[in-house]
Amino acid sequence: MLKGIAHFERTHHYWTTFHDDEARSETDPRWLASKTWNGVISRHTTRALVDACAERGIPLVDLNDVDPFPGVPKIRPDNTAIGYLGAEHFIERGFQNFCYCGFSNESWSRERRDGFSEAVGLAGRECMVMDVDYPGDLTPFWDEAQVSKLASWMKRLPKPIGIMACNDMRARELISAAHADGILVPEEVAILGVNNDAVRCDLSDPALSSVAPNAFQSGFRAATLLRELLLGQVPRILDQRVEPIGVVTRHSTDVLAVDDRNVVAAMSFIREEACHGITVEQVLQHAHVSRSQLERKFRQHIGRSPQAEIRRVQLKKIRQLLLETDFPLKRIAELTGFEHMEYMCVLFKRLTGESPGIYRTTMQDKSVVWAARKSA
Repeated sequence: MLKGIAHFERTHHYWTTFHDDEARSETDPRWLASKTWNGVISRHTTRALVDACAERGIPLVDLNDVDPFPGVPKIRPDNTAIGYLGAEHFIERGFQNFCYCGFSNESWSRERRDGFSEAVGLAGRECMVMDVDYPGDLTPFWDEAQVSKLASWMKRLPKPIGIMACNDMRARELISAAHADGILVPEEVAILGVNNDAVRCDLSDPALSSVAPNAFQSGFRAATLLRELLLGQVPRILDQRVEPIGVVTRHSTDVLAVDDRNVVAAMSFIREEACHGITVEQVLQHAHVSRSQLERKFRQHIGRSPQAEIRRVQLKKIRQLLLETDFPLKRIAELTGFEHMEYMCVLFKRLTGESPGIYRTTMQDKSVVWAARKSA
């Protein structure tokens, strides 16, 4: 959001901006009295802030994802669309069982739940719901109690199942609950969060898939709207919704829905160990099935052989390292289970049609072009 606001400033109008990163003005209106402000954009809007701005005649734009204050223009995510994206993500992966896990006392969570349920219903399936009241302040004791309750609940669910959580925090509780009860993620329970908080998502084990709302666009629109208010214009729509960007897929949903225990065990082992140079024989030991049976089951449920699945996981990791690091190819080969860098390069080109070096250069160039278009 801050990047969106900053982009508006750079491209449209220069403002002298104070960033209240400690949210002091949320509880102490004296901050508003400390200077002669022309306008306010608020992420955590309170009644005290609304009243203080109204008393001083200061235009206010609300970015908080709660019910609007009367007369205060608001920019917030299209939560129904977020729910739809979550359902479509699981439907595309062949899931037949669906569940939403959220907070019954939060309007944004209910909107995401309703969008998810509606999309699942349109696909001819039913959606289970696990909602609780959120206390408003996360404590270790509440979190621990939730994990225990969720573990007991998840144990009874039909599997495989796709669960959409109302946000990334709730999704991480689901992952912890699955670990506590020995439930495999994503092979038995695939878990999807919302907000795409990169730190939360990457620190999860497995890394958490998440629906990415367009926070940049929200910030940009808020700055645009504030400028219109400063010019004396009356907003045509007081409650504007911003479409989400899409689902950022990580390990927690990177699976096809399969109800065969041998395949699930093999897929779980491959996901964890493919980049350590494993062989199909090692996979067989964890799947407890013969090679011919596993080959047949993989082609039936996954559409490829166990060896091809190992290569798919390795290839995905190679691409990630090429994009996100400046590691030399020798180091990337070591990190993805290849003894010889040359073999990794040959395999990468055979599977993708281009060398690792060309792929890295091409994708970096595309990133530069995308960034330039976004700031245009």
